[in-house]
Amino acid sequence: MRKVLNKYSLIIISLIIIIFFVQSDSSMWSKAKDLTHLTAKKVLNYGLSMHEAMWYKKIVDGSVQCELCPFRCIIEPGERGICKVRANISGKLRALTYGKPVAIHIDPIEKKPLFHFQPTSNSYSIATVGCNLACNFCQNWTISQTAPEDTKPYSLTPREIVNQAIMKGCSSISYTYSEPIIFYEYMYDISVLAHKAGLKNVFVTCGYINEKPLRQLAKVLDAANVDLKGPESFYREFTRSSRNPVLRTLKILQEEGVWIEITNLIIPNANDDPKDIREMCIWIAESLGVDVPLHFSRFHPNFKLTDRPPTPGKTLKMAREIALDVGLLYVYIGNVPGTESEDTYCPITGEKVIDRMGFWVTDYKLDSNGRTPAGAIIPGIWKR
Repeated sequence: MRKVLNKYSLIIISLIIIIFFVQSDSSMWSKAKDLTHLTAKKVLNYGLSMHEAMWYKKIVDGSVQCELCPFRCIIEPGERGICKVRANISGKLRALTYGKPVAIHIDPIEKKPLFHFQPTSNSYSIATVGCNLACNFCQNWTISQTAPEDTKPYSLTPREIVNQAIMKGCSSISYTYSEPIIFYEYMYDISVLAHKAGLKNVFVTCGYINEKPLRQLAKVLDAANVDLKGPESFYREFTRSSRNPVLRTLKILQEEGVWIEITNLIIPNANDDPKDIREMCIWIAESLGVDVPLHFSRFHPNFKLTDRPPTPGKTLKMAREIALDVGLLYVYIGNVPGTESEDTYCPITGEKVIDRMGFWVTDYKLDSNGRTPAGAIIPGIWKR
């Protein structure tokens, strides 16, 4: 009889312990959810924006669906999308970082990198926090993978950004560093004012955006550098996204008359297979043309991908040789200053017509139309 009682006592004690931990976990989960659940009051207390976003639709239950990028996040009240900066507050999608840049710098345009666009000019460069991709190798992860409430942003209206760019003597405004797609409204409003003031607009992006918002934005863009990261398998494993929307973005930008250049960050044992590089270069040549500049960039271990070395020089050289063999005319190597692979050559004579050292132009032999001394026209936007 005592053994039976002991058995039932153990069962009762076990149930009490389970109930305690379930209630405790439930309480902890409720507290955690309360901390992340956004209200208008919290947004304002964080010093963030309640600016209503573009490109979304309301759903009957109070949720909204963002239609800006291919993820098309369905966002419940108080929650936010995958980018962390577009939130549903009382049934409206809010752009939390509108007017709240965290990075402001004056860069040479060559840093974007753009080698065939207003060379030697300065670009007023801005970013807010957030990104709609989750690249585990991100070189700017401290702002791209951060929630806006965990930063101390500036407060600058679109008009103030344009005025500062003019005051600093910049020829353009670049939307860069993190992912400008997620601060779409801020970028768009600045771009409209920038054009009216005679400034150019530069879009430095991963290109993961839907067609309609992209076509509207393209009307006020002048140049873009788009990351084309690798084959579909690379996108799936390393960025948690897909490649086709990026290919579409490149085609649309060119259709809309935006000057485009492409960057491919080569990562050892990830997207450095010669077959994949050749396939990418063939696609560029056939879909966009051999005149589109391609920048192969050196990887440095960062963020969550620190288990491999920087890209070997021989890998970058191999990639460039493949691109040239496919027929691309303007192929550059980045993040390795001091090589001849960062210079531009006349397609007729092979003469060096732009000599670069990193982001700096040390010699320049083109006229304002991009004509070389031998009479060849190099595609680009050369007037500064």
